[in-house]
Amino acid sequence: MKINELIDSYLSEIESIRRYSQNTIKSYKTDLNEFLEYCNDNDRLELAKITERFLKTYLMILNEKELDKRSISRKLAAIRSLYKFAFQKNYIEENPVAFIQNPKSIRKLPEVLSTNLILETYKLADESEEKPEIVKAIFELLYGCALRASELCDLKISDLNKNKMQLKVLGKGNKTRIIPIGDKSLVVINDYLEKNPVISNNDYLIRTKKNDKLYPRLVYRIVNKYLSKVSDIKKKSPHILRHSAATHMLDNGADLRAVKEILGHENLSTTQIYTHVSIERLKSTYKKSHPKS
Repeated sequence: MKINELIDSYLSEIESIRRYSQNTIKSYKTDLNEFLEYCNDNDRLELAKITERFLKTYLMILNEKELDKRSISRKLAAIRSLYKFAFQKNYIEENPVAFIQNPKSIRKLPEVLSTNLILETYKLADESEEKPEIVKAIFELLYGCALRASELCDLKISDLNKNKMQLKVLGKGNKTRIIPIGDKSLVVINDYLEKNPVISNNDYLIRTKKNDKLYPRLVYRIVNKYLSKVSDIKKKSPHILRHSAATHMLDNGADLRAVKEILGHENLSTTQIYTHVSIERLKSTYKKSHPKS
């Protein structure tokens, strides 16, 4: 079997069977086609010719291109997934990527916003000419429920259970999770629904001004616009609200495993990054306010 045939088979698998998101598929396709080009340039199209040593040489070349370690790790993850698929399908007898480790990197701590700054965006929404209830609902679900932008866009009215104060969310890998909705979040959502009533349970929960489905780029534009008015942090994306929600929960004594379930993380180690953020915030507060600091 040739590497190009394997890549085509794998991309078809993750799109039609595993149902990965379009962004993930696009990223994998880009990284795997780049690897295919390298294999072609070095006359290594047959799977049998692609050895562990050859793969390590490829990673060295990526490093020489001065790619950051996170990008190299991402490209390696795509190749690792490809070969795991090949091994499971019995296309290969040995996995040449099995013992190749990711380059070590220092993980950057995510930026967070204070609760007061987030509340300030609500005041700005009330003063704008746009529909303030849309802006508030977007912020409330991204921050109040710690959602990803894509998860917010996919929410339907049937996913909202007002009696149990719960929200059913379809996350990464088509995994469903149930997360709680606070009283204040429910007030904002109810206000939105009163002004923008739905016709059936198949309607999307939050919609555009034209009553169409939300899309991530629009959510980004709205969040970026209002965060730009209240904060000077570098990244003003919807994910900052998710970072902030996780950090604030831990700051206020939330159990780490409970936060993991709310965020929909597969591994606890992913959630633990927010404990480091909280510790750094404590250190900063100590240095600013303690007379012995």
